[in-house]
Amino acid sequence: MDDRPFAGRTALVTGAAARLGRIIALRLGTLGASVVVHHNASTVGAYQVCSELQSRGVEAFAVPQELGDPNGPAKLMAAARKAAGKPLDFLVNNAATYPKAKVTDLSWDKLTDSLAVNAWAPFELTRLFAAQAKKGGAVVNLLDTRIADYDWDHVGYILSKHMLAEMTRLCAVQYAPDVRVNAVAPGPILPPVGEAEATLDRLSRHLPLRTTPTPDDVADAVLYLLGSRGVTGDILHVDSGRHLGKAVYDPK
Repeated sequence: MDDRPFAGRTALVTGAAARLGRIIALRLGTLGASVVVHHNASTVGAYQVCSELQSRGVEAFAVPQELGDPNGPAKLMAAARKAAGKPLDFLVNNAATYPKAKVTDLSWDKLTDSLAVNAWAPFELTRLFAAQAKKGGAVVNLLDTRIADYDWDHVGYILSKHMLAEMTRLCAVQYAPDVRVNAVAPGPILPPVGEAEATLDRLSRHLPLRTTPTPDDVADAVLYLLGSRGVTGDILHVDSGRHLGKAVYDPK
């Protein structure tokens, strides 16, 4: 069995300098893929990811870009192709913004900021990717299991993820048969920035599997969808069953 099935392939991973994006980028390198490591402000983190990938014998390129810029996706795709020196085979839309806003205080500016990064940028990157991809290209969008219900503290964010879910289905039809487009909807896998690991322990008691999934579980799902030629337009929940409706995300 080939232990480097993605050798000769090139992937662009957005938001790849930290947290889940970093893990996905490193796992892609383990399977032999060259990786374009997109980042915004996390320059040091991006170069650390590239250094680790290069130590494993695969090519890696750090590319900075603000995705909230209306021209950001086009600039990123052009820079990624230039860095790689060839068309891309995979696109993982992981970068996201997560501002607090309730129904009662969500403003137009807060909503459009979330939509720009979390929905429009992945949509535009997917269109640009499909225009240059070879047959067999694949896109995976990172959603959130809370699209099955609500996120009352981050309303702009969850609305943008609902939009991205629908865009996943639309693009899967539009770009078939040459490009496959799928999504992964993670559950609670990492504590929010600034919160302790105990947050996950508390949440796990209310999940059907009584444990939270790990970032590697999510990365496994991403890699499966990138490599599976018979799946498109699907949303794979990696959430210990939370989307089944038998759990509360933040029980009191």
